[in-house]
Amino acid sequence: MPLLRVRHLTEYSYRQPVSFGEHRIMMRPRESFDQRLVEARLTVVPEPRELRWLHDVFGNSVAIAQFDRRATALTVESEVVLHHAPLAQAQVDVEDYARLFPFTYSSEDMPDLLRSIERQHHDPGRVVDNWARAFVRDDGATDTVGLLTDIATRIKHDFTYVARHEKGTQTPIETLDKRQGTCRDFAVLMIEAVRALGFAARFISGYVYNPSRETGNLGGGNTHAWVRIFLPGSGWVEFDPTNGIIGNRGLIRVAVARDPYQAIPLSGTWAGFPRSFLGMRVEVDVSAATGPLPLPDQGAVNSRIAGTSRKSHRC
Repeated sequence: MPLLRVRHLTEYSYRQPVSFGEHRIMMRPRESFDQRLVEARLTVVPEPRELRWLHDVFGNSVAIAQFDRRATALTVESEVVLHHAPLAQAQVDVEDYARLFPFTYSSEDMPDLLRSIERQHHDPGRVVDNWARAFVRDDGATDTVGLLTDIATRIKHDFTYVARHEKGTQTPIETLDKRQGTCRDFAVLMIEAVRALGFAARFISGYVYNPSRETGNLGGGNTHAWVRIFLPGSGWVEFDPTNGIIGNRGLIRVAVARDPYQAIPLSGTWAGFPRSFLGMRVEVDVSAATGPLPLPDQGAVNSRIAGTSRKSHRC
């Protein structure tokens, strides 16, 4: 099980001191059999008046920070060391009744999967439906994993990845029309496509590990987004349409959600003069770890705990 280190830094700058409202921070990776936290540290400047943790409706770890001082900058830094166990496509095992598409989820699973099957975007012209149906064979012998793999790899090969730091996501129809988008646009397109076919799918936000900076996966240097689809026999299985990854190889989960707006890494408000905001700086680095996190600067320990501004960021 490889040992990885993740560093995620976000810094907001302002012309003059501003005040900060409540902020939600979702940077702590989820713990499971395939990824286990060894060490985690959340650092924030200025020091919040209060910092508390909670689990949201999906079981994601969320830090809530409240501030009582003004500042010209807000810095949030998450540092994590974790064990990560890659799962390859060949290890995806599907129950016999679900090996061929179409199939119906069991009566035990269906009540809990319904909201993840429900469509989130209007498609009056059935544009997404028709695009998804084109992957289904006419002779009734469509392999389930092969179908989902074809959708993910078609997005990777036929669509152009374009990084965008502004908040918001294109609709699936816009992505199909433009043939380009961010990782979150591709994830939303795949989610809507497989939901149109009756699959339960969820949006995942996290990090992608690039062993090679030159030939590695797209989406590095920022947070990344992909899809989880429920398959009887294997449960929730990762599909990354940006990189054509099937399984969790190189993918570190932070947030699981039904819709992208529920998985924003940083969100909150600030109050000040209208043109106070100067900009945002984001740094994300995922690398192989050889030991524990370095000790923090002792002079800053008490003044570094959690926060952000009303902007958010994903790839």
